[in-house]
Amino acid sequence: MLPLPAPWRPMRAADLPGVQRLAGLIHPAYPEDPAVFAERLRLCPEGCRVLDGADGPAGYLVSHPWHARTVPDLDTLVGALPARPGGWCLHDLALLPEARGTGAAAGAVEAVLALARGRGVPEAILVAVGAAGPFWQRRGFRAIEDPAPAGYGTGARLMVRPLTRPATPPPSGRA
Repeated sequence: MLPLPAPWRPMRAADLPGVQRLAGLIHPAYPEDPAVFAERLRLCPEGCRVLDGADGPAGYLVSHPWHARTVPDLDTLVGALPARPGGWCLHDLALLPEARGTGAAAGAVEAVLALARGRGVPEAILVAVGAAGPFWQRRGFRAIEDPAPAGYGTGARLMVRPLTRPATPPPSGRA
């Protein structure tokens, strides 16, 4: 079991082999070329985090600005990020079993969503695969009708979470 709260840090290029190994262990049905992880890190280093474990990464989170209500296809290089993003894509979150249930995932997710909110991005978007839907629902995401890219498989759902705060009502007696 990892200590609480789990210490996430910025991902570095030196982490990529360990991240790739972890991705293969946790998401074997969704393989991605190492170049995909390297590109996301290069394009948005502040959106990429690593959770250190005893023998390398115990978890990672890859996220970046993107277009509204869509995500890049799985195992695809994107080339560049949009100049005016309509969404913040949580591309991948993976944790070893011993890191789950520690609050580590929620902390990392909230950190990158705060980054996105600070940049004025209106919503976060992701693809929930397998049984991950309830995890994301507990973090304020809701499924939408738009289809997930085919590479994510049947049952994959696009999910969004608004990042803008509702307007504060004026004080009583003021319009």
